[in-house]
Amino acid sequence: MRRIQPRRSPAVPLILLSLAGAAAVLSLWWQNTPNVEGTAQWLTHAGRLSGLLGGYVLALVVLQMARVPALERRVGSDRVARWHALSGRYALCLIVAHVGLIIAGYAEQAGTGFVDQSVTVVMDYPDMIKAVVGTAMLVVIGLISAGMVRRRMPYEVWYYLHLFTYLAVFLTFWHQLATGAEFVGNKTAETAWYALYGTVTALVVWYRLLVPLRLNLRHRMRVEAVVPEAPGVVSVLIKGRKLHRLGAQAGQFFRWRFLAPGMRWGSHPYSLSAPPRPELLRITVKAVGGHSTGLASLEPGTRVWAEGPYGAMTAARRSRGKVLMIAGGAGITPIRALFETLPGKGSDLTLLYRARSVEDLALWRELKQIATERGARLLYAVNGPDGARPEITAERLGHLLPDIEDHDVYLCGPPGLTEHAYGALREAGVPDRRIHHESFEL
Repeated sequence: MRRIQPRRSPAVPLILLSLAGAAAVLSLWWQNTPNVEGTAQWLTHAGRLSGLLGGYVLALVVLQMARVPALERRVGSDRVARWHALSGRYALCLIVAHVGLIIAGYAEQAGTGFVDQSVTVVMDYPDMIKAVVGTAMLVVIGLISAGMVRRRMPYEVWYYLHLFTYLAVFLTFWHQLATGAEFVGNKTAETAWYALYGTVTALVVWYRLLVPLRLNLRHRMRVEAVVPEAPGVVSVLIKGRKLHRLGAQAGQFFRWRFLAPGMRWGSHPYSLSAPPRPELLRITVKAVGGHSTGLASLEPGTRVWAEGPYGAMTAARRSRGKVLMIAGGAGITPIRALFETLPGKGSDLTLLYRARSVEDLALWRELKQIATERGARLLYAVNGPDGARPEITAERLGHLLPDIEDHDVYLCGPPGLTEHAYGALREAGVPDRRIHHESFEL
């Protein structure tokens, strides 16, 4: 069987590059650290190191918010989001440790109390008031991003509060150069730090502001029509100019903002549910929240602001001739586009669609037509009359596809379904590298 060569993922090189940067920061601290003697010096130098590493990781946190295509489209938006959350926790812990260790070291050296020394540092050291405000903002942002708090907060509120990260980083940046022993009198280190933060700032401005502005001015997207597909599910047809130049692929998504009353402040990720056409894009959305529910009432002609395309769950991930696709709920949207466009023999393509009932099988007519035209296999699993759920198990998958371990698998659906199906696939012998999935959990 001919082996399809997938595009190489840059995840490992990027992680190694990040670790190399951390090693360079550690080297900078080492070169500027004399012999350490006594409790005060141990505390102070530990505070310096945690501050340097915290500043470096904070730059990575902002970089992961920049929506750089090399990250979003190849590594995957969900993985970048997990990197961002993890890096944010590391940065916050390092910054809090930096503050506590530095003040404790100075207090030990001066023979004063922790509170008195805190007041002295804030009032007498350059740029410290701005740093205190910025650090407080970072702590608040970290707290509202914790899972328990985040789940109780409307997405739009969390999103706009989260944007204050940029201001917080700006406020904390200046004291690093003004008071950091590694930078005072060291032009090379100072220039490197400016270059790091300057590059990150340029990427944020370019990809978060200028690229979306250019995209929307060029393509001028508007709602063409809203079409009901199933109970609580609608397709939104979006018309624009020369949309093929967006470079979107089946399996990818955009972040959509509809400039209608009550919706213009929310930007949400929805996948393309059909291959992009030169003048038309389509998304299919299930009503699960205020924004997605509001799509059913959109009027034709409503202006659309889009950012993207994003996502790595594309044909480029494929490495085998045979493909199994498993979809559940709203996860059918990117899978439907892939079902139509993935290259290969029709008999090597299998789609398993999981839903509560037959009525909930959105886009079913289209799927049947695609399966007929391509000679592909289309299967569904719905709850029984008594509500019993058909489980996706390794045994059932093996019965469905005796050679399942030789398949690539595209998986998209609610978290419960994807986690259960992923475990069943691994148990059935499918290697992790050939299970392609992307989550839009924010």
